Amino acid sequence: MTFETLKEHLTDWALEGRTRNSVAETVEAIANATIDISELVGRGALGGNFARVVARAGELDEQKEIDVVANDAVIEALRAAPVAAVASEEAEQPIVLKDDAPLLVATDPLDGSSNVDANVSFGTIFSIQPRHPTVTGEAAFLRPGSRQLAAGFALYGPQTVFVLTLGFGTHIFTLDRTERTYRLTGRAIKIPPETSEYAINASNARYWEEAIRIYVHDCENGRDGPRGQDFNMRWTGSPVADIYRILVRGGIYLYPGDKRKGFHQGRIRMVYEANPIAWLIEQAGGRATTGTERLLDVVPSRLHQKSPLICGSRDEVDRVIRIFGGQHMKGEGSPLFGRRGLFRAVP
Repeated sequence: MTFETLKEHLTDWALEGRTRNSVAETVEAIANATIDISELVGRGALGGNFARVVARAGELDEQKEIDVVANDAVIEALRAAPVAAVASEEAEQPIVLKDDAPLLVATDPLDGSSNVDANVSFGTIFSIQPRHPTVTGEAAFLRPGSRQLAAGFALYGPQTVFVLTLGFGTHIFTLDRTERTYRLTGRAIKIPPETSEYAINASNARYWEEAIRIYVHDCENGRDGPRGQDFNMRWTGSPVADIYRILVRGGIYLYPGDKRKGFHQGRIRMVYEANPIAWLIEQAGGRATTGTERLLDVVPSRLHQKSPLICGSRDEVDRVIRIFGGQHMKGEGSPLFGRRGLFRAVP
C-alpha cells in the first residue's frame, strides 16, 4: 500500500497560489525540525539530561534543557523559510528572521516537557498566520485564531505523528523512520460527536468554577446519575497527547480557569497552544470554547496570554457551554445526584 508523503500533500495543495507555496514551505521546514527532535528524544538519557532545569524567566514556564534544544531546532529550520518572525513560548519577545517575508509562526517547541523524564508522550505545536503589512513585534501576533493559515503539532510517542490542518480538514501523518519522511495515514479525520471519555486534572477540583463542577460530577455519577452512562477519565499532563487521543477516538479536554492565583484564565497559552489546537479540533468536526465564547474568535491582548480551553467531541462541548450559560438540561447539577461528605454537600 502506498502512502502519500507530506511533501506530496503540500505540493498538491500549494498549486493554487503564492501564499500557499509559502505556507507549504514553512510547514515542511517545521516538519523537518520535528523529525530531528523525534530522533533526539528517542535516544532518551543517551542523548542528554533533557529534564534538567536550565531557566525560569518572567511569566514563562520552567524551562528544561529539551525546551531549549527544541526551540533552537525549530528556529533554525525556519531561518530558510519565508517567515518574518517567530513567537515562541521560550522567548519573551518575537524573534525577527526576515522583515519582508509574508508569514509569522507562533510555536510551543516542546509542549509537555514536564513529562520528559517519565517517558510520557509530548510534542511540538505551531501556528502560521499572515504577516501584518504595518504592525510589527508582539502586536503582529495579537489576532484571533480564525486568521490562521495553517496549524498543527507533532507528537513524540511510540509513533511520531504530525497532525496538520490547512483549512480543509485535519490530517494525520506518521513518521516513516527509515525514509525520514511523514506519510499520510489519516485523511480528513472526524471526531465522534459523542463520547464517554473526559480529560481534566482532578487534583484542582476544589478550585473549579461551578459549571465545571457540575459537568464533572455528572460524569462521575455515571449510569446512576443524570447522564445515564459511565465515563472514563484520562489525563496525561501533555496537552498534545490528550488532544491526539481525542482526535482519533473522541472525548473532551478541559483546562478551565480556576480560583488558584495565576490560573484565573487557565494555563494554556492562547497564541501558540490554544489557537492551533482549537482549529485542528474544529476542522475535525469538534468544538473549542473558553466556556463562554468560541476560542478562535477571541482577540489576545498579550503574546503569552493564557486561556481556558475546553474542546473535543461536539455534543459534549455543547453540554459544557450550556452549563456555563445557565441552560442546564434536566438532571444536570441536580441535588439528587450530588456528592455528600461529612461537612458539606457538593452539587
